[in-house]
Amino acid sequence: MESWDLKTVEVEPRQPRILASADDARTILLYLPDGEELQEHEVHERARVLVVNGDVDVAGADGDFASVSAGHLFEFAPGERRTIVARSDARLLLVLSPWPGDGHPGAMTLEEKSEAREKAAEHGG
Repeated sequence: MESWDLKTVEVEPRQPRILASADDARTILLYLPDGEELQEHEVHERARVLVVNGDVDVAGADGDFASVSAGHLFEFAPGERRTIVARSDARLLLVLSPWPGDGHPGAMTLEEKSEAREKAAEHGG
């Protein structure tokens, strides 16, 4: 058994802390200082975001908006874009599943990665 006290685990701003990673999921602890944001954040996996402590505003690309505090849980579909802004120092637990999700570079074959690079080069990316 492994366990973590999410309120005391060391984590620095802009340096997510991977707590666990397996074939079925990846669990990451994030620290957002007051006023900072995850701008237009999107992942390939289903994402569950738990506000461990602090207060945050969450805006979805579809116009949904929520202003929440510790204890609130969100679930986002793969590819669903969102912005999270800390209204006070905040810790967020992010659970991604399955890991890695479809389209994630870690889930691609070498041939698929090569094709993705070629497409990006064609589009100036």
